[in-house]
Amino acid sequence: MTITDGASIPVLPLLPSDEEKALRVAVYRIAAGFGPTYFKAVSDAGRSPDELWRALGDNGFLGEHLPTEYGGGGQGLQELVAVLEETAVAGCPLLKLLVSPGIIGTIVNRHGTDSQKRRWLPGIASADLKFSFGLTEPNAGTNSHNISTVASRKGDKYVVNGQKYYISGVDDCDYLLLVTRTGYDSRGRGALTLLMVDPNADGLTKQPIATALDEPEKQFTLYFDNVEVDADCRVGAEGGGLRVAFDGLNPERILSAAVSLGLARYALDKACEYARTRTVWSAPIGTHQAIAHPLAQGKVKLEQARLITQKAAALYDIGMDAGEVSNIAKLAAAEAGVGCLDHAIQVHGGNGFATEYALAQFWFLARLQLTAPVSREMVLNYIAEHTLKLPRSY
Repeated sequence: MTITDGASIPVLPLLPSDEEKALRVAVYRIAAGFGPTYFKAVSDAGRSPDELWRALGDNGFLGEHLPTEYGGGGQGLQELVAVLEETAVAGCPLLKLLVSPGIIGTIVNRHGTDSQKRRWLPGIASADLKFSFGLTEPNAGTNSHNISTVASRKGDKYVVNGQKYYISGVDDCDYLLLVTRTGYDSRGRGALTLLMVDPNADGLTKQPIATALDEPEKQFTLYFDNVEVDADCRVGAEGGGLRVAFDGLNPERILSAAVSLGLARYALDKACEYARTRTVWSAPIGTHQAIAHPLAQGKVKLEQARLITQKAAALYDIGMDAGEVSNIAKLAAAEAGVGCLDHAIQVHGGNGFATEYALAQFWFLARLQLTAPVSREMVLNYIAEHTLKLPRSY
């Protein structure tokens, strides 16, 4: 979308408003009341952080970006970015925030029928309902056109058969928004359709995937064997699901960036405090440039990533094309998150690997953001082709 005469031009403030400051403080206080010790405990127990989720919902922070008529805050993605970032800064990086309110809430709000909005959005905002998103497949990877999970229309129902891979939190959700293939387009690519599925439906089998992630959101392979879905649970037009899905995938990239930014701030804060107070010889270790410079460089990368993430959210909120900047934000923030966490662990020496210091437990989660929800390589492919106008490489 281009800006035309009379169209609003997005304004990106250089300083947070009083409202944003209040939002961030409130979210941080709630999440800090639980903190990294709680987050690790629920992860180790293999259960959902329900207490924190309920506290965020009871205070209205899960639906900041949703319309007030459905129990939301009537704000935008920028406000949800603040929620994800501050929970991560407090040591509680909730990936379900990215999926349930972020992807699913946005898709339903933009493409759901009035009945579907009334049915699902209030539950998202209140924390009464949790959602998962089923897109990836073992033989499709990042090529969504190659999805092979098929939904066949039979009367007033769809019948689903196929397999999904690395689906997060499906053991702890009330609904699964599933991306299926219902035919082919004029170019022979899969015509996609989104269906809201009961995660406990007959014919749906969940198989856990063991990962190194120290995180309460578990991963699953899903098998669909003639799973029936009511036709009124289709979100958007049949065959138009790619466009519908991407209205959730750009927010996913932006919100992934928010998680990375929060982890970067969390790690940098702990590293700087340790460098100011840890004395081995005659002065705090932070006086040594070998310690100080990597932390300063981490701060530079963090601030650059925060600015581009704010720009991406602002463009998305006014309905402009945010594809390029969302991808840039996702990659920049992921690199900042991994870099700051790595430096923080190094500053702590052996203590960086002790659970007492609550750093190493976040390593794989921070590293994951360079691979998912879209890999570093695919982000660079996108920028090369769409921004730099280089020949398509895949």
